[in-house]
Amino acid sequence: MADLAHAGVAELGRLLEQRQVSAVELAQLMLSRIEKHRDLNAFLDVRPEVTLAQAKAADERRARGETGALLGVPIAHKDIFVTRDWASTASSKILGGYMSPFDATVVDNLARAGMVCLGKLNCDEFAMGSSNENSAYGNVLNPWDKGAVPGGSSGGSSAAVAARLAPVATATDTGGSIREPAAFSGITGTKPTYGRPSRWGMIAFASSLDTAGLMTRSAEDCALVFNEMLGFDAKDSTSLDAPREDFTRHLNDPLDGLKIGVPREFFGEGLQPDVERAVRAALAEYEKLGARLVDISLPNAELGIPVYYVVAPAECSSNLARFDGVRYGHRAARYDDLIDMMKRSRSEGFGPEPKRRILIGTYVLSHGYYDAYFIKAMQVRRLIADDFARAFRQCDVIASPVTTSVAFGFGEKTTDPVAMYLADLYTVPGSLAGVPSMSVPCGFGGKGRPVGLQLMADHLQEARLLGVAHRYQQATDWHRRLPEGF
Repeated sequence: MADLAHAGVAELGRLLEQRQVSAVELAQLMLSRIEKHRDLNAFLDVRPEVTLAQAKAADERRARGETGALLGVPIAHKDIFVTRDWASTASSKILGGYMSPFDATVVDNLARAGMVCLGKLNCDEFAMGSSNENSAYGNVLNPWDKGAVPGGSSGGSSAAVAARLAPVATATDTGGSIREPAAFSGITGTKPTYGRPSRWGMIAFASSLDTAGLMTRSAEDCALVFNEMLGFDAKDSTSLDAPREDFTRHLNDPLDGLKIGVPREFFGEGLQPDVERAVRAALAEYEKLGARLVDISLPNAELGIPVYYVVAPAECSSNLARFDGVRYGHRAARYDDLIDMMKRSRSEGFGPEPKRRILIGTYVLSHGYYDAYFIKAMQVRRLIADDFARAFRQCDVIASPVTTSVAFGFGEKTTDPVAMYLADLYTVPGSLAGVPSMSVPCGFGGKGRPVGLQLMADHLQEARLLGVAHRYQQATDWHRRLPEGF
């Protein structure tokens, strides 16, 4: 049974199909591991009775003759997706104990496929952060080095998959919050095209950027889960009405003739030598597999950080206005009138990072500054998207580092918000362009901490992107490496 904890989605699906293990047995195993490794602080809400009831229902479905690659496979959800049976807090005190009356579409889609939920995962408050040090419920620890951050905002998701507490976890990516923690935690993290996954039931941060995705062991596992997770949702006004497809269809395509664009701007000042060595070695491996490297330029990519930190806070200031103590969530115990109640409730409920971004966003949207900041940022965002469109006329996929360094230590960047924001230097441009992107484990750097290779493809090219990653993972074993003790 212990070896089952190290199996991925594809392997677990085969074992369940062959009746070599039951969904209840798998759920019990994962729940025991979650309890054993509580010190990681990856999970915020675990309700074994609900999980085991779902597992029993999955076994009953198989007993009736139902089949499915995901039926009975365990999953955990980032605490940005609302759920009926577990608290939905966005790791914020302002939503402490909130129970949603419905499931997010992503959660519902995977539940219909028979996946068994293990609980809700810690994250940066309202998905705002690059280190998971902004959660109201404490830091998540990196399984590879408990003195290092797991990355953010989806740090609970990355730590849970890296520590083998779940074979797959949902996550969200606004400016890099899937790819960066996946790189820091040595797993595969994938953000699909903006609009591919439904945003209905995702607690909103920045509506034009927020994208649901996955943390998995491998690209193959991600493809299997995407088959059930992604699809048009009429309840979401930003949902793409794209035809359903099989995301596994390109997994075994050869890489002969594949053109991999290498953006020169992503290999300049600031990139640490240990990260560059691992990424260059991964690119050399792709050449051995038949791919050809192409020098490309993304000239406006360096503007990604200032653009992102105008656009995202602006949208955040609007989205977080709903948390005022009137309808749900935290309400101050003492206040004089309605306005005082709102002020006190928001002051008590929000942590420092949401407050910082609300203030920035309110400023850039205010009279006299809207044109100078927000409109200008949106114009530059268009230039960044155009850079990617031109690049994809020269190459099939783009490869780069995910981050400038391996995971940093707790407290190293908390006193300097700008230094923390720069952790997203290589991930933000792809988010602003809305293109599918992923982080693939490609080695280790200083102190034995993982390094990730970023792969990006043109819009709606997730299947091809996953195929390119899968072929690399067939030739290497970085994604199979385990942190000691897990």
